[in-house]
Amino acid sequence: MSGIVEWYRDLIDNKQDPRTEEWFLVSSPGPTLTIVATYIYFCISAGPRYMKDKKPYDLKTTMIIYNFIQVLLSLYLVHEGLLSGWLYEYNYICQPVDYSYKPSSVRMARGVYTYFICKLIELLDTVFFVMRKKDRQISFLHLYHHSMMPICAWIGVKFFAGGHPTLLGVINSFIHVFMYTYYMLAAFGPHMQKYLWWKKHLTTMQIVQFIIIFFHNIQMLFTSCNFPKPLSFLLMLNSGMFIYMFGSFYVNNYVKKSKDRRSEITKKSKTNGVVRIATNGSVSVNGNSIFFDEIDNAKFD
Repeated sequence: MSGIVEWYRDLIDNKQDPRTEEWFLVSSPGPTLTIVATYIYFCISAGPRYMKDKKPYDLKTTMIIYNFIQVLLSLYLVHEGLLSGWLYEYNYICQPVDYSYKPSSVRMARGVYTYFICKLIELLDTVFFVMRKKDRQISFLHLYHHSMMPICAWIGVKFFAGGHPTLLGVINSFIHVFMYTYYMLAAFGPHMQKYLWWKKHLTTMQIVQFIIIFFHNIQMLFTSCNFPKPLSFLLMLNSGMFIYMFGSFYVNNYVKKSKDRRSEITKKSKTNGVVRIATNGSVSVNGNSIFFDEIDNAKFD
């Protein structure tokens, strides 16, 4: 046990990024782990019990403002990540961490720290689900994703506030610009649904980002780059898990459901009218054409 404590103290005190050691929430993993543990407990136990006999909260204005702020923060992170490294100085094959106080390196470190804070703020996504009694949207994938990201971001800002892994933050923030724009528009109400046909493409973008991160890190295992290979392996492993989980989500929610809807349309057509399936993916029921992407909003009564 004493050996483990010694290793931990050496890791925390001697292996950290000296530029970030005094920054808020960075010195120890305790605060971040406490926040994440409290978040999980609230979302799966305390929150649902508190809301059991209450009506869902109307958080429309709060969610519009929250998602708008998230869009701005995501745009800021993409801007900082590109200008402080990936647009000019960084190498996509091998980029060690620059621990110097060079302006661009310090700027990247601040960007990594901002990314970490954003991952903590994003825990509110699930809190809003609980307060609105949207428990069915709190899947294992959702909880795992939101729980792991603050921890991974803390490791980054504590030990590697720059270098190779920061591409993940840039790409992830780019995806979040579209994701939180979608959430913001959806918060305005049902009348916005006709403009939100691109929901499933957000999942596709999530899968693509993790594929890029997976290969961005796996190639590091076969180079002599001055960057910790165990960290690259962990990032690769985590990306692989996200690819699997987001891929399963996509198949279950879009591929299988699309087939089920086709079957349902065919059954209804036998009693309500004639159905014709065109080569362009549209369906004609009683002479009215729709597309399968629009079936979510279609009624066949």
